[in-house]
Amino acid sequence: MSKIQLVIDSTAYISKDFAKKHDIKMVPLSVNFEGTLSEEGFPGEFDEFFERLANSNDFPTTSQPSAGAFLEVFQKALDEGKEVITITISSKLSGTYSSAITAAGMLDEGKVSVIDSESAAANIKELVQVALNMIDEGYSREEIANKLEQQKKQMGILLTVGTLDYLKKGGRLSNTGALIGNLLNIKPIIALKEGKLVPVDKVRGKKKALEKIIENIPEESTVINICHIYALDEALDIKKLLEEKFPKSRIDIQVLGPVVGAHLGPKALGVLFMY
Repeated sequence: MSKIQLVIDSTAYISKDFAKKHDIKMVPLSVNFEGTLSEEGFPGEFDEFFERLANSNDFPTTSQPSAGAFLEVFQKALDEGKEVITITISSKLSGTYSSAITAAGMLDEGKVSVIDSESAAANIKELVQVALNMIDEGYSREEIANKLEQQKKQMGILLTVGTLDYLKKGGRLSNTGALIGNLLNIKPIIALKEGKLVPVDKVRGKKKALEKIIENIPEESTVINICHIYALDEALDIKKLLEEKFPKSRIDIQVLGPVVGAHLGPKALGVLFMY
């Protein structure tokens, strides 16, 4: 049994089976929607949320896990004689990292490493895979944490949306901007820069947006994940294009969950890469 416990938050969107197989502990973020507060959960559990989102006038809010939620998981691992590595969603997207840091400060900080991924979704899963490989090879917690800090600087996200409505509802776009944009079929291209999602371009039509995204994936990328919300057919089409352009890369398709997906809406598509 490994002497290092991996801990993530729910925005890594790893499957329940993967978490169980590798003994990864997940601390969930929560979603408050239509008067109900619920934990985010795992892929395979998101359909009901997005169906409600598409037909609701309400807009969800999200909340980070408490420091106490992380503390409980950390303490149990330490009681079992383990050290802990935690990888969280970007600190500029959520207060989850801060909660984990607070919890670590209540314990023996020489046994707990908290990594701000400065990313989200499948990129966190890839950092988890790097950590798992290094654990199998016998590396120490400190060595793994140092590698993760280096690797996270060689990752990126480029995404676009199916409609501007959810960016508007989330306060990231004005009503007028959303109205004009939808009428003209304007699609933004959003990138992750220094841990924060920022608009970097806009084009007319989703097809052109996806072409632009593919053009901007680094040639040296070794892993590419296509993340989507109810856009599997488009994701499969993009996968074929990427397999031709990046024949040596591992290319997978993943889903996004409520915490990240609520602000993007159904038919959103993103490409997450590591090099």
